[in-house]
Amino acid sequence: MAARIERLVTSGKFSLDGGTWDVDNNVWLIGDDEEVVVIDAAHDPLKILKAVDDRRVAAVICTHGHNDHINAVGGIRDVIECPVWLSSADTMLWEALYDDRPDHDLTDGTTFEVAGITLRAIHTPGHSPGSTSLYAEDLKAVFTGDTLFQGGPGATGRSYSDKPTILESIRTKLLTLPPDTIVHTGHGDTTTIAAETPALT
Repeated sequence: MAARIERLVTSGKFSLDGGTWDVDNNVWLIGDDEEVVVIDAAHDPLKILKAVDDRRVAAVICTHGHNDHINAVGGIRDVIECPVWLSSADTMLWEALYDDRPDHDLTDGTTFEVAGITLRAIHTPGHSPGSTSLYAEDLKAVFTGDTLFQGGPGATGRSYSDKPTILESIRTKLLTLPPDTIVHTGHGDTTTIAAETPALT
């Protein structure tokens, strides 16, 4: 059975630098009827587990360590065994929420095989030091977390972020993907590489 992309929207709080904001997050599931990868387990572990159903979770992949992208990981791991991946460059953000560590360091070039397709990690720092996008060439899709949105780059006005770095990441690592690549973001609507290129080059 062909791999498919499923989107869940979960709601909760994002906290950093002493502030807290209400946010809606995109949680992405990539897989088939047998196995699935979860990208950015946000806010609502029960909703995510319901969407997973009885499929094997091959990995929970965190595009970065902000609490609104990882705060459902603990609840998921309380119910099922699944390996959790996060760039070690975002360890300080993980440790603000959890006492343990992720299972694996998500590094540039790491690949995941699920439902006959390959996801490849692309280190795209700037929003956070460890921010990582995941490219599925077979699906003509890239999952960018908070690095690239419809309308431009993610926020860089908070701790551990840097605007020149995120722009360099987008220009050299994302805009080089095929123009028809669909951009699945951490918040809000999807876009394409072609749609975002004119304003960022």
